[in-house]
Amino acid sequence: MKRKAIVLAAGQGKRMKSVHSKVMHAILNEPMLGHVIRELEAVNTDLIEVIVGHQKEEIIDYFKARIHTAVQEPQLGTGHALMCSSQLSDEEGLVLITYGDVPCVSKETFEAVFNQAQSVDALVLTTVLDDASAYGRIVRDANNQVIGIVEAKDANEEEKKIKEINTGIICFNQKKLFKHLKELKNQNAQNEYYLTDMIKIFHDYGYKVEGMIVEDANEVMGVNDRVQLAQATKVIQRRINTYWMNEGVTLIDPESTWIDASTTIGSDSIIEPNSSLIQAKIGEHVHLKGACVIEHSSIGEHSIIEQSKIIDSSVGAHTTIGPFAHIRNHCVIGNHCRIGNFVEMKKTIFDDHSKSAHLTYLGDAIVGKHVNIGCGVVTVNYDGKHKFNTIIKDGAFVGSNSNLIAPISIGENALVAAGSTLTCDVEDQAMGIARAYQVNKPSKGLAHKQK
Repeated sequence: MKRKAIVLAAGQGKRMKSVHSKVMHAILNEPMLGHVIRELEAVNTDLIEVIVGHQKEEIIDYFKARIHTAVQEPQLGTGHALMCSSQLSDEEGLVLITYGDVPCVSKETFEAVFNQAQSVDALVLTTVLDDASAYGRIVRDANNQVIGIVEAKDANEEEKKIKEINTGIICFNQKKLFKHLKELKNQNAQNEYYLTDMIKIFHDYGYKVEGMIVEDANEVMGVNDRVQLAQATKVIQRRINTYWMNEGVTLIDPESTWIDASTTIGSDSIIEPNSSLIQAKIGEHVHLKGACVIEHSSIGEHSIIEQSKIIDSSVGAHTTIGPFAHIRNHCVIGNHCRIGNFVEMKKTIFDDHSKSAHLTYLGDAIVGKHVNIGCGVVTVNYDGKHKFNTIIKDGAFVGSNSNLIAPISIGENALVAAGSTLTCDVEDQAMGIARAYQVNKPSKGLAHKQK
């Protein structure tokens, strides 16, 4: 049976106190609306339409071809949002109505809703709360069928005792929803059209309406302010971290470890507290020691990263990096490499078995195999207008405190003497040295101290 989803995301979200659309506020580096869309995509939803309104350009520009959109202006309630849909049609199938500010619903729950909705005309997703005072109550008949949803302000004393509440997420038989949607009325204090009124309309026509209870109420929590945004973030963080621990990854402190939904991690890897992984690909037996930041990057198996930041780069296998290294801007680090403390690399290829142990900057460089970069080496790649490349070939040894002024090439098995500032290429197997001769002045040191 064909599956459609309509995501309501037109509201302003005033309580966020932000210039941005509420549904574009990030949870683990992804807009909360993105979490909804991703989980719907994971259950093979044939079409996803987002009803936009406030700051619609921000949503449309970010998601582009992943979604269809329709505009709700002005915003006259959830039922009116559905009336604005351009994808709701008179055809067989299911249509799931959900919300861009309810980001914690899992793909497992969406799949269960779609499956159960195949045998009914409407399926309401519900949950049970000890304190349901502010929520619409689910009213059932003697046969356990849902016959209506009563808002808290309209509930009588008996209805107020009901603990099962409406989450707002409903899956309809699309053909019947399309047929009866125009029967919604706005005869209420707000003059708005409410989606929940469709349940009574379906019941009055004798259609079969059921409720499906979500055991974990946190999964269907809405986000209306930044406090609830933080609460939703913790729900998703725990879900992701639990998944990876069950897949054989050790998280020393899951509460302080941040892993986004697009990251993958190999088994037997260890991630220590305060690490952040965003769109990362971590191989097996990797150890992230201390607080590491890995973004848009891959780490090969058996590598060790210690308290370092790696952005838009790749690291090979059996390589050690850090502490306090910064690898950025499309670096490619090979296998069996050593990159030590306070080393920064930018747009650099660093091939297998090469080493740069400490206090070095390599920018716009191509470094071969079995190269040793001494302490304090700088590739001087920028003249104020343009960037230039440094090439250091296989087997070269660059002595400490050397400046390589690009463009420059250091040959195979060549040596750069410590303390040199080179402006010319060094041939294969040659030594480049560029420093003033040392002159010692007898007694001048003592005389200076006695001034």
